[in-house]
Amino acid sequence: MVFEHEIPKGSRLYFGKVAKAKRALENKVCEILDNKGFEEIITPNFSYSQHQSIENEKKLIKFSDEQNEQVSLRADSTLDVVRIISKRLGRTTKHKKWFYVQPIFTYPSTEEYQIGCEWIGHDNISDMMNLTTDILKALDVEPILQISNINIPKLVANELNIDIELFKNGEIASLFKLKCDWLNQLLKVKNIEDLEKVALVVPASIQEELKKLLCKAKEVNYSNIIIAPLYYGFLKYYDGIYYRVISDNLTVCKGGMYSSEGSCSLGFALYTDSLLKILED
Repeated sequence: MVFEHEIPKGSRLYFGKVAKAKRALENKVCEILDNKGFEEIITPNFSYSQHQSIENEKKLIKFSDEQNEQVSLRADSTLDVVRIISKRLGRTTKHKKWFYVQPIFTYPSTEEYQIGCEWIGHDNISDMMNLTTDILKALDVEPILQISNINIPKLVANELNIDIELFKNGEIASLFKLKCDWLNQLLKVKNIEDLEKVALVVPASIQEELKKLLCKAKEVNYSNIIIAPLYYGFLKYYDGIYYRVISDNLTVCKGGMYSSEGSCSLGFALYTDSLLKILED
């Protein structure tokens, strides 16, 4: 039995002070992005399922259109924005910097509001990380910025002939049991100084990607940084240096490098409810 006052688990309701705080937050971030040269886009809530790109396709909320093509509620904004700009709006605009304020939806009834942006055809990830930290400073918060390179755990797994799932599942104890000195040092990296030291002892096959991470981390103007070279996240499309912003158990932001339409692009998504929570605290 469903009572009249109930709403589906995972859905969002904002009212009174919270609704006002949400609007103020969105307006402030939008103003920053607008001043940085980003233009706004609002993509359709519905997308053909084949165009969605998430790690677990079982999370898509699917149905069929009148042509019996499979459609889903938007589960991610990044590649949707890039695809629409390049494939549908390419003849009408050459602009490469876009932002959006909209929810994503995942099975069975989860609704998550995001403020995000995409910088199409740009490949300097430190620019995007500094934009993210500029927003955090403007909001007067300083959560942890964790910087990683998805290629490093892949190369380590290949070098040691181990399963990449060990990194995906965060099985640190199993990795220490391998008793590999350079891997143990890599596991303990927390900051730029640690990374500089371990870069001298890792195998040659890993050094280039490690140096890329080191170089870009040094270009970020932010005090609360953690370097996590072996972190392996679950976003399907990031293929280089990527990052997340965390506060206690809250994920505040995710961003990184990805390839789309034959070129490198950058993007991030701020999670509205997490930001509202830390601003309230």
